[in-house]
Amino acid sequence: MKLIRFGKSGEERPGLMKDGAIVDLRKLFPEIPDIGPDFFKDQWPERLRHVDHSGTEMKVRLGCPVHTTSKIICLGKNYAEHAKEGHMKTPETPLIFCKTPNTLNGPEDPVLMPRESGKIDWEIELALVIGKQCKRVARKDAFSVIAGYTVMNDVSGREAQFADKQWFRGKSYDGFAPMGPCIVTPDEMGDIQNLRLTTAVDGKIMQDGNTRDMIFDIPAIIENISCDITLEPGDIISTGTPAGVGIFMDPPVTLKPGNVVECMVEGIGTLRNRFILNE
Repeated sequence: MKLIRFGKSGEERPGLMKDGAIVDLRKLFPEIPDIGPDFFKDQWPERLRHVDHSGTEMKVRLGCPVHTTSKIICLGKNYAEHAKEGHMKTPETPLIFCKTPNTLNGPEDPVLMPRESGKIDWEIELALVIGKQCKRVARKDAFSVIAGYTVMNDVSGREAQFADKQWFRGKSYDGFAPMGPCIVTPDEMGDIQNLRLTTAVDGKIMQDGNTRDMIFDIPAIIENISCDITLEPGDIISTGTPAGVGIFMDPPVTLKPGNVVECMVEGIGTLRNRFILNE
């Protein structure tokens, strides 16, 4: 299944995307919650597996596929070539940090460039959505707690990131986690550790990687994080970015107002976000 949220900002409805058509789930299930913690806690993905409605073709805005979340956990330096391009040591254990829920943004919505930080950068990432509460998940059980996969751009304010000497603020400006266009359930994903990821800025490819190059694969990530942190339904784990971020280019390249950034993960889809000044 491809889970989506569609409609005007603030008025999104849960739906399914089928061959370009949209199934409005509220028409079939008036009681269905928005796609977020309760949606996964109440096992709606499993309840929707047998929906055979073909959907309706409509031109409509797609919203962020997750309405809200208790946390967004991200991986730093999880692709070997990315660590190398930044002249950083390869981590011995997963390096995690958080983005705050205010960063959630739609797959084609504008990203506001904050006044407080210049040097705005892109980072294409495969993100996963947790389907049930869990802690101390063994590697062999890791895939059983995943509700689905999506695309995230871990937008980064490098000026703030480097000035603060830590990542929290530079990663957590409003709208700095464009996500979508859908959540694809695991049964439709194939080999999750062999997916192409690309970023293009105004049509020019900047990142072109593959999830097989992760230093820590998805089971290792879930095992490590859940050892100390209880994961809740609707939590998001973003698994790191391949080489090709702008700040480590020679000379560095960062975003300017009007740039359009397209982030693609094979088997899921593409984000297309225009970056604009926050007046």
